Amino acid sequence: MALDAVAQAVHRVFAQLPPDLGALPEDARSALKLALTRALRELDLVTREEFEVQQQVLAKTRQKLAALEARVAALEARMHPSDQDMLD
Repeated sequence: MALDAVAQAVHRVFAQLPPDLGALPEDARSALKLALTRALRELDLVTREEFEVQQQVLAKTRQKLAALEARVAALEARMHPSDQDMLD
């Protein structure tokens, strides 16, 4: 996860915290921010944009795979006619 994304995530978390948490001393807030930033960095996360790009790649890959499967089935049908066709 990019450092900007981690910083934004930390900022969003702090924006969601209860107002009385704002009364914490600055060193406690800094320590909490640092711990949260480290924890988020250790998670193997991707940005929403990266996730959506990979979804699009996967969708295209699935379409290509379906087309190739149909093509292979058609080729196999031509190479190995059914038993019924051989009897005629």
